[in-house]
Order: sequence, then structure tokens, then C-alpha cells
Amino acid sequence: MHLRTKTDAVAQIATLPDAETPVGRLGEFNARPIPQLSLATFAIVLVLWWVATLSGNSSIGLPTPSDVMAALRDLTRSGDLLKHLGASLQRLILGWILGACCGIGVGFAIGLFSWGRSIALPLVSAIFPIPKVALLPLFILWFGIGEGSKVATIAAGVFSPMVFATYSGVGSVDRNVIRMAQTFGLPRRSILWKIILPGTVPALLSGSRISCSIALILLTAAEMIGAQHGLGALVLASGNLMRTDQLFVGILMLSVLGVSVSVFLSFLERVLLHWR
Repeated sequence: MHLRTKTDAVAQIATLPDAETPVGRLGEFNARPIPQLSLATFAIVLVLWWVATLSGNSSIGLPTPSDVMAALRDLTRSGDLLKHLGASLQRLILGWILGACCGIGVGFAIGLFSWGRSIALPLVSAIFPIPKVALLPLFILWFGIGEGSKVATIAAGVFSPMVFATYSGVGSVDRNVIRMAQTFGLPRRSILWKIILPGTVPALLSGSRISCSIALILLTAAEMIGAQHGLGALVLASGNLMRTDQLFVGILMLSVLGVSVSVFLSFLERVLLHWR
């Protein structure tokens, strides 16, 4: 009887799938992009857009794809599109870098020091729910109607997500690894640079995705107030003049800018997190 039980157990083990064979339920959680399906989705959206404009009903304010492409060509030839895009990129980069650097510094202070968690965490938690667009009039009073208020608005929106991303990243580092490094006498600075900082990289990249999306939204809102150049200014001016073709050009450029940032962050993930 005992021998038969062992034989049945060996038979069951032999019928298990190999480690390289994707198991049904496990394989469902290993999502991978399908480029053909992504292209088909954009093609379907373009076809639906074209069909919606076939009736020629201008009351919905929807330009045809050909009108948008013609407006894109005209703005490119005149150089206006480059001016708007360059102004937006400058504000976006400056605001994101300023907010991210401050957020990462405060996040590390909260994650590593008791005084940082006691002082900074309640303040950041109180600031986080405030819509940063509501702070734009205050920033205009402080920094003027020029670039300072726009960069400050973007930085304020980026700050809180990067604080929480850094704080959660520091908290997710395996404490057993830190204790082992301390046991071997590794200096505190080396533990920070060689263990804690690399362990927070995944959380920092995730926080960067969220903060970049917030930065694009705030960029558009800030450029609609007192800006002569920028994609937000282009959208606002085109809407006031009922130039829906140019308005769609501004919207599409904002979408392209967001996709470009996402692609760049995906590239950084593959480079920095190749070990995962």
C-alpha cells in the first residue's frame, strides 16, 4: 500500500508542467503589449473620427482629419508650432525637475529620519489634496505673470507625488539586507547609495509617470493664463477664434508629448531595471 502511494505521487509530479511552460492562471498575469492591436486601435479611432465628419455638420465643431493635417502643415511651415512646442517643453522640464528634486529630497527625509516623518509627512499630506490650479493665482501674485508662476505651478503638482513615491520606495527596501550590511560594518553612506537608493528606483519611475501626467495637465492650465506661446496658449487662442483645426493640432501635440514621455520612461525602466 505504501509503495503504491509513492508510485502515484511520482506519477503526479511527472505530469506537472515544466518551469518554462506558462501555467494557465500564471500566464494570464504576464501581460505583454501587442503592437498590431495597438495600431489597429488607433486606426479604428481615426476611421470613427472620419465617419463622424462625413455628414458635414459643423455644429459639433469636429474638423476632418484632413483639415487638422492641413493646419498642422501650416503651423509647421510658419514656425509657430515650433515656438509653442519649445515654450511648453521648457516650462515642463524646468517645473518637473524642480518639483521632482524637492520631492525626492523630502521623501528620503521622511523615509530615513524620524524628524522628517514627524515634520514633513503631515504637511505633505495636507498639501497633497489641494488642486494645484487653485494655487496659480497665488503664484502669479508672488512670481508675476511670466515664466515663474507657470514653472512654480508645475513644480507644486510634481512635488507631492514624488514625495510619496520616494517615501514608499524607501519603505519597500528589504530591512534584512540593510541589517546584513550593518552587520558587515558597511558605512551608512554606502548603505544609502548601494542598497536604499537602488531599491527605490522602481518606485521613483512609477512616481515619475504619475507626476509627468500631472505636469502636462498643469502646463496646459498655466499656459492658458497670460502666455503668448505654448500648447495651452495655442489651444485657448484657437478655441476663442473657433479654429477647431488648430485646436485639434494643439490637443494632438499634447497627446504626442505625453506618449513620448511614457516611451522614454519605459526605456529607462528597461535600462535601470533589467535585473528584474
